[in-house]
Amino acid sequence: MSNNSAPGTNAPPAEVPDYPMPRAAGCPFDPPPALHTLQAQSPISRVRLWDGSTPWLVTRYEDVRALLANPRISSDSTHPHFPHSGAAQMERRTLARSFINMNDPDHARLRRMVTAAFSIKHVEALRPAIQKIVDGLIDAMLAGPKPVDLVEAFALPVPSLVICELLGVLYADHDFFQANSKILIRRTTTAEQAREATQRLIDYLDGIIGDKLAHPADDLLSRLAARVGVGELSRREAASMGVLLLIAGHETTANMIALGTLALLQHPDQLAQLRESDDPKLIASAVEELLRYLSITHSGRRRVALEDIDIGGVTIRAGEGVVLANDVGNRDPAAFSDPDRLDVERNPRHHVAFAFGVHQCLGQPLARVELQVVYGTLYRRIPTLQLAVDLAQIPFKHDGLVYGVYELPVTW
Repeated sequence: MSNNSAPGTNAPPAEVPDYPMPRAAGCPFDPPPALHTLQAQSPISRVRLWDGSTPWLVTRYEDVRALLANPRISSDSTHPHFPHSGAAQMERRTLARSFINMNDPDHARLRRMVTAAFSIKHVEALRPAIQKIVDGLIDAMLAGPKPVDLVEAFALPVPSLVICELLGVLYADHDFFQANSKILIRRTTTAEQAREATQRLIDYLDGIIGDKLAHPADDLLSRLAARVGVGELSRREAASMGVLLLIAGHETTANMIALGTLALLQHPDQLAQLRESDDPKLIASAVEELLRYLSITHSGRRRVALEDIDIGGVTIRAGEGVVLANDVGNRDPAAFSDPDRLDVERNPRHHVAFAFGVHQCLGQPLARVELQVVYGTLYRRIPTLQLAVDLAQIPFKHDGLVYGVYELPVTW
């Protein structure tokens, strides 16, 4: 059991709140009230994690952004005091360590190998193909029975189809990789379950890398396989990168599609603005606002200090864990006026939903285009879209590392 406090320096008080914290009943889109209280009264304070460790929790937007950009803060998940979000995540990062949990130069070396595939220019070229996928899934929904689960029929297939095409993975295998992905992003998953799911995904991606070595195609895994072929990358590294890209490429965007739709349905005035507009600027603004408002990565960005850092009147000592609460940071009134209000015209591009600094989300250009196409199409094509059940019956992913809904029954 790790302990992120250094004896005799900034020792945690006897009463340290547990993290993550519960959301308020009836307020599924808002961060936990306790986070707002900490932000106002004690913006850098200790919390207790699942393993008994007591890292620092940072809740103010300015501090979150500053620390995400600080080279004295490490993303290395092998550090003994790294504040893992659970036993399953610690196991996964051990078995399939990827560049997001490394520091430079290894982080930069590996990330550069896949950056071009997620560049703005490249993903913009994918927009017509994404539009075709979105329209095809909407056609199928409109032709089928009602009500329908929007997660299964639309939110999950859209990014899954896109990332499969980008990577060179068969969409026919989506049940397999989605099932294992769900295991890995549940906070309640055991280390053994995570080990087994991770190994299944590594074996699966390793097999694809092997196929791409023999039969390369025009896809990202073929390009990684080529680097394996010339000795720039090991097969294990390539497979681990494939696991990261496959999971991150569909889970986060799928949750944003479903949760964003639910939030808009609960704010009909904002939904009406989107539905009645074909202005790309408004649609892009709505995407940024929903990313800020929902912040589906709701368990904080995890880091560990490499050196002593003075910030916000507190000294974070070398070796101490740090949790950067981007969800409440995106609701900081010092950074966003009236932050608890959803306003699709706000366009808050400076939000930290994708983090900040050298470790900011690699796939954010792709996520933005996917969400722009979805939010700009779904409500216009199904203008009477509505919930088929009461909000109280919607199952939210309070137990997930990525926030969202398990099901979203809708009708029209």
